[in-house]
Amino acid sequence: RITVSLPVETKSLSTDFVFSRLLDKQSEPIQLTAPVAVSELPTPALVLERSILKRNIESMRDFLAAEGKGFRPHSKTHKCPVIAKLQMEAGAVGVCAAKLSEAVALINSGLTKILITSPIVSKSKLEILNKVLPLGPDHDINIVIDSMIGLEGLLESVDTNKSIGVLVDLDISMARTGLRSDEELLSLLKKIQKTDRIKFKGIQHYAGHLMHLDDYEKRKEKSLKAWQTLEDKFLMLERSGFSCEIVTGGGTGSYDIDVLVERLTDLQVGSYIFMDEEYRSIPTKTETRFTEFTPSLTVACTAISQPKKGMITVDGGYKAFASDSVNPVCDEIEGVDFHFAGDEHGVLVLGDSDASIKVGDVVRFVTPHCDPTVNLHDFYWILEEDNLIHSCWPIVGRGCSW
Repeated sequence: RITVSLPVETKSLSTDFVFSRLLDKQSEPIQLTAPVAVSELPTPALVLERSILKRNIESMRDFLAAEGKGFRPHSKTHKCPVIAKLQMEAGAVGVCAAKLSEAVALINSGLTKILITSPIVSKSKLEILNKVLPLGPDHDINIVIDSMIGLEGLLESVDTNKSIGVLVDLDISMARTGLRSDEELLSLLKKIQKTDRIKFKGIQHYAGHLMHLDDYEKRKEKSLKAWQTLEDKFLMLERSGFSCEIVTGGGTGSYDIDVLVERLTDLQVGSYIFMDEEYRSIPTKTETRFTEFTPSLTVACTAISQPKKGMITVDGGYKAFASDSVNPVCDEIEGVDFHFAGDEHGVLVLGDSDASIKVGDVVRFVTPHCDPTVNLHDFYWILEEDNLIHSCWPIVGRGCSW
């Protein structure tokens, strides 16, 4: 674990303060004194089926390995060091973190192969990044950069006895992060050549706006075209004497497409471990719904009121589920439609299932969008094959948005 002593005067509403609080969070599994059924959980409760989680991890690993690619799963999906360690044990080449705080949680739990996939430019955050960088060569902590400001910040902040790897983030059309200019790219790499503390590792390219395109062939066409557009930059790097150890990107929505990119070394898949309704709604190469991975994550809710026949209210609303476009889905009972009824509640339209749910019953729902839903909860309640909960895993990265 990371040990940092902060002067009393810095413990204010600042980056140092939230950093010190994050270091105090427990990350190890918590064993219950006695197993409980899902119906006994304090709902709304985030339920994770261990056997399905394991199967999803192994399925993705095996698919990518057969295509000659590594998997670098994204912890922004689960925000949980326990799960990150399971992915590493399964053969991941490393894990991704979207934000510095997520990376701190992972490093503090003992993980040493991490890629921070968003640039960091603020001085206070760069100072914290330096604090958590291990000494010596026995680590593989990396970060993406896309500007000279970001590189100069690293050079100013990283101690002379420490080192960090960098990947340059390249953008084609998403216009969120990344650079496009060849001149800027070469300027960054030439400056990196002049220091031993910063090691150029390779290139990141992520086309997140393509992950949920509801036409598989269009998804394939656009993703492969984006990678092909980058080919000129790779050739320019080679002519300039720069080689890429890592070329990383992609995601769950393009996992079986981007493996066709020869230069790609590994994929940053995230949602595949849990699955959600937004992903299940898009077609795959052969199916109208994305069923190649099985939902392992659900939110258990209790039916608490029934003011009207044919409808029943559960205790999970926007504070239990996050949704960009779709509603939670009940796989357990056919014909039940969930509708949000505010922050605290959801209303189920029962249809032909009118008698199947009673006040007091606990019902589980596949999440609309798994990543932000996870960020609403403190724990995963781990459902084992005996259909009981024996432990919970802390979601250490909950609220880690800095």
